[in-house]
This record gives sequence, C-alpha cells and structure tokens, in this order.
Amino acid sequence: MKKMLFLALSALVLMSCSKSERLLTSATGSIYECLVVSAGGVKEPICATMGADMYGLPQMEPVFTVSHVPVAQFDNFLKSTRNILLVDIDEHKYTMVQTKYSRDIWSKPQAMVRIQAPSEEAFLQYWSENGEAVREWFVREELARQIRFYRANTNKDARAILNKQGYDLLIPEDYILIMDTVLSINDQMVNNQMVNVLWCCNNKGPMRKDVLVYSYPYTSQEQFSNEALVEMRNAVLGQIVTAQVPGSHMGTEYKHFPPVSRSVPMLRDTVGGFYGVETRGLWKIEDGEAMGGPYVSLTRLDQVNARVVTAETFLFAAGQKKRNAMRQCEAVLYTLKMPNEK
Repeated sequence: MKKMLFLALSALVLMSCSKSERLLTSATGSIYECLVVSAGGVKEPICATMGADMYGLPQMEPVFTVSHVPVAQFDNFLKSTRNILLVDIDEHKYTMVQTKYSRDIWSKPQAMVRIQAPSEEAFLQYWSENGEAVREWFVREELARQIRFYRANTNKDARAILNKQGYDLLIPEDYILIMDTVLSINDQMVNNQMVNVLWCCNNKGPMRKDVLVYSYPYTSQEQFSNEALVEMRNAVLGQIVTAQVPGSHMGTEYKHFPPVSRSVPMLRDTVGGFYGVETRGLWKIEDGEAMGGPYVSLTRLDQVNARVVTAETFLFAAGQKKRNAMRQCEAVLYTLKMPNEK
C-alpha cells in the first residue's frame, strides 16, 4: 500500500512539472559578460562591437566583457552562460540571414541571440547594419534583470513622496532620503520654473551612488532637446549639489564627453509602449575640488499633469571601475512610471 501511494505521488509530481516551467540551472557568468560563439573569420568584428568602449565613463571600459569560443567547442558546460551570441554560418542550411532572440533556453536568467547566415560575407553585411542593435538588446536584458531584483526591497518613504505627485520609482532600500523640496529656478537659461526635487543617496563603502527625480511644467517639445535637458540639469543640480569649497557646485562636462541624448523605449518589465529621452555624460564640480564622474538621466512626459519628469543617477568612485555600478544605478531609472501607468 505504501509503495502504491509513493508511486502515485511521484506520478503527480512528474505531471505537475511537465505542465509548469522547466527546471533550469542558474546562469553562470557575471553581469555584462557575453560569450560569442562563432567561426574565427567573423570573430573580430563581433567582439569589436560587443566590447566597444561604453560612452560616458571617465575611463575606458567595454559595454560587454567578451569571451569567444569556436562553434565546435560550444559544449554543455558553456550552455549555461548568462549571455550568449551564437553565429551559425552554413551555406547548405541557410539561404538568408535570420536572427532569433531567446530567453532562458539552457539556464536562468539567460539571454541568447542566434544568427544564422549562408556565408561570412552575408553575416558581415548584416552585422555592420545591426550589430549595435543586437548589443543594445543584451544591455536591456541586463537592465530588466536588475529591475526584477529591485522590486523586492525599495525605499518606501521615498516612493510614498513620489506617489503623492503621481509618480513611482523603485529606489533601492539602501538609499537614504536626503532631500524633498521645491526649487525656484530663475537664471539665464531657465526662467521662472518651480521644480519638485527628490534626492536619495547610497554612500556606503568606497562608492557613492545618487538618484534624483525632478519635475517641472511642460511648455513645448523643445524641452526634450539635448541642450534644454542639460541646461535644466545644470540649473537644478547646480543649486543643490555643492562641495567643500564655498561657491562650488555641480556642473556638466562638455570637453571630453559632451552629453548625448537619444530616444529610448521603456523596458519590457516596466511599462511597454512608452518612450523617454536618455541623456548620458559626465558631471564635474565647478569652482571647487577636482571631482567628477558619470551620470545618466531618463526624461519622460507626464501627460496627465503636463509636466516634464527626469530621473537621474550619478556616481562618484575615484579610481575604481564604474561600468557595472553605473548600469545597476541606471536600471533604477527605467522603473519610472507616470500617473496613467499602473
């Protein structure tokens, strides 16, 4: 009787597993690492694109740390890698270039892009036109993973303040609230603007991470231009972020890495279908100490209240690599929600 009961329970467990999600091993590798699996003839252009220098960092760091193996050496041990770019070139199997984007094939969380091509020439033509888009897909997959991690532990007090304004941002729990205020901005570039500002900071350890959300009235589409966004940034952060030298304040670096803006879609794990303007550059202290670092901001339109909303993160980590920390902070920005978004 006991044996029959055991067999019945075992069958029930197997049936449950077959109907639910497959059990996958945990992905191996660190964040922003990518395994390229390809023939040697296309290795260099792939690695050059995936490992290109990340814009807006004070020292050279690649977008992805890339490793490469030939197709013949891609075994079961490597199939659990976190990010995989697999290029299969075979004139007998393929007549045109095809690309497939997949998640959680052999491990979890895993992102994989498989590109099939009839020849190296066909692949190289495709890669010259689409390589950066493939790289961007991997970046956004990493950002989405980080967002899922943030959901479990957030600063409820800071989010409650934003919620009263109609917004939400998954500010991590280990960030402390240091400012909730309304600024009056009135200078040569930005005139008579009342700006709501929320400022949180994580100053634990050798690296300082800051996140701000500031909003102001929407008047025209020109407010979303690169020039206008940087002017407002200088006006807001220049008023609240200072250093030890009297009169010093935060500004933006223009000489080496001038700030660059681009339109970006929100991530699939936040609110699909909406766009924002991402601005990436370097900050510095004006009229004071030689301090600086990278910053990224995401600006969106609040259609309900006719306001422009910017979420920004900036980092100070003298002498340290900053890519991974900057990307982790950047993921916070992509959780920004407007009043009409549940």
